[in-house]
Amino acid sequence: MKNPIALVTGATSGFGQAIALRLAEGGYRLIITGRRSDRLHALSSHLISMGCDNQLSCFDIRDREATTHAWNNLPESWKEVDVLVNNAGLAAGREPVELADPDDWDQMIDTNIRGILNISRLVIPGMKDRKRGTIIHIGSIAGREGYPGGNGYSATKFALEALTRSMRIDVLPFGIRVGQIAPGAADTEFSTVRFKGDQARAAAVYQGFEPLHAADIAAVLWFMVSR
Repeated sequence: MKNPIALVTGATSGFGQAIALRLAEGGYRLIITGRRSDRLHALSSHLISMGCDNQLSCFDIRDREATTHAWNNLPESWKEVDVLVNNAGLAAGREPVELADPDDWDQMIDTNIRGILNISRLVIPGMKDRKRGTIIHIGSIAGREGYPGGNGYSATKFALEALTRSMRIDVLPFGIRVGQIAPGAADTEFSTVRFKGDQARAAAVYQGFEPLHAADIAAVLWFMVSR
């Protein structure tokens, strides 16, 4: 019997990369996706060195046509996904609504919500046919509590909480589990991306306390998928 398959979006850094490595340690075959081809190939090579069979697929999950094309071009045997990890997401900017860049809102909405819908609609039909599967969304504590300057990001993560609950109801009759991890502050590339490369501003986010790390989230996810 072949090892189960997990599809991890946003696998090129942070949570996604750590999750991919933890699933590989647990015996999963992996489909890794992301926008940065060089990082995907580096991760794929590392997974191979671990003995993990994998497929990489480089595309922008915000683009529904590109997402569908990438899925359709997977070998049929790789479409039997047992675990879907909807990790791809980001924050952009931290200004109050009246000072925020609307392009940042679009980027967050398209990645954090539309991206999850784009890939989920492709993976779920096969899970329904097989009457099994696990879907894990990587959310945020910002989807439970607001904070200064978090308006656009929090809105998408509150929406993800609603999507998680609704999706769970829809697929429960087919033996599919849906869960969410909602981390607090974690020291990854998250703040560097949010502040558009401003390293000093990003580093200030984690001063005065010990933040979570990507491996912590990977450990939580492994607990969830392995029950």
